Amino acid sequence: MSVKAYQRKLDVENGRVELSHGAGGRAMAQLISGLFHQAFGNEWLAGSNDQSAFDVTAGRMVMTTDGYVISPLFFPGGNIGSLAVRGTINDIAMSGARPLYLSASFIIEEGFRFSDLKTIAESMGAAACAAGVYIIAGDTKVVERGKADGLFISMTGIGLVADGLDLSADKAKVGDRVLLSGSLGDHGVAIMSKRQNVAFQTEIVSDSAALHSLAAAMVAAGGGGIRVMRDPKRGGLAAALNEIALQSELGFHLQESMIPVKPAVAATCELLGLEPIHVANEGKLVAIVAPDSADAVLAAMKAHPLGSNAADIGEAEADDHKFVQMTTDFGGRRIVDWLWGEQLPRIC
Repeated sequence: MSVKAYQRKLDVENGRVELSHGAGGRAMAQLISGLFHQAFGNEWLAGSNDQSAFDVTAGRMVMTTDGYVISPLFFPGGNIGSLAVRGTINDIAMSGARPLYLSASFIIEEGFRFSDLKTIAESMGAAACAAGVYIIAGDTKVVERGKADGLFISMTGIGLVADGLDLSADKAKVGDRVLLSGSLGDHGVAIMSKRQNVAFQTEIVSDSAALHSLAAAMVAAGGGGIRVMRDPKRGGLAAALNEIALQSELGFHLQESMIPVKPAVAATCELLGLEPIHVANEGKLVAIVAPDSADAVLAAMKAHPLGSNAADIGEAEADDHKFVQMTTDFGGRRIVDWLWGEQLPRIC
């Protein structure tokens, strides 16, 4: 008679992660099969291999990787899991590619609640499913208490871009229009409100969203007229445009009055001494578009739910200094310096 080894059931409701859950034994297998496979389940993960094989079609492959470290892990509008999936999808989408597959690596602190990990994993699975992509590979490590701030997630994404489409930050030209998909600062202010335990009369919710369908609509409308797209995350719109200015060796002139910012976000930024143009976003994009394609691309943005408040906020101009400048609501000009923005408290 064979004796089946006793294996304690994963107590998702009350249990916590232990070092054994990252040691490669039964406890780790139980965590992966009982929690991550339940949240991400698909034919690739079902094989339980150290890698996943997948078919590709004609076109060029696009790949990106990013790490997600955020405090707090849960915030109005999402959590670190949904943020990681959508952020990786967006990095793929900014090349004009269709996102296909993701991998996820977890560094979990000993003592982390299974219930919180389950919520985060389920939000990742839901975000991936909603975007039509699959999490097909992953890794789990557990570190001692105090070594990981709860949970870190690293993700890699793969997508496919059509032949002939080549978006790049060095392709902007003088006279190009600067198109922004919506209001600035929602994510950064939502995070700050929770991190600093600041209460607002109206709760500010993160703009976290997967932008691939918006990007696809823009490419369909503008094609080769789109020079580059960026999602202005850390450092905000200022950092994104300064990077493009440096790589394309030109400047940008923005109109402050045309930049959409929600009243609650504007008021909070004023209270805290911040400017929305420097605050992080997780569901907005900025595109540099040829003048003869700008109207069509802007119309496509406005017709999409994630771009209904899109605006033409400025243009590229010749500038040996490669500055981003902004005409203020008072009529003057000032330089929008991304280095100055980086010196502000980090808002991830």
